Amino acid sequence: MADLATVLLGTAGAVFFLAGTVGLLRFPDLFCRLHALTKADNLGLGLVVLALLFQVESWPAAGKLLLIWAVALLAGSTGCYAIGHFAREKGECPGKEGTPDER
Repeated sequence: MADLATVLLGTAGAVFFLAGTVGLLRFPDLFCRLHALTKADNLGLGLVVLALLFQVESWPAAGKLLLIWAVALLAGSTGCYAIGHFAREKGECPGKEGTPDER
């Protein structure tokens, strides 16, 4: 039963990673891309970690997996904020096409 849960949750996580990648490639501007990528990847990583939790042998190993997930969540959201803040300072506005020089 644990193996089936691992496969199903791992597959669902991979689907969310794929959806984030598609959003990164298809959405029109930086802010939409950042939103799609961070949301889908955070959920995908959470599902993969949950899948791996069914396979760990000890509580310390489970704690390490959860700590890795927490650090990745923190790093992803901090990086997304930094990129978005830098883009806003450089004149990028959500919903406007092209570079600031082309507007």
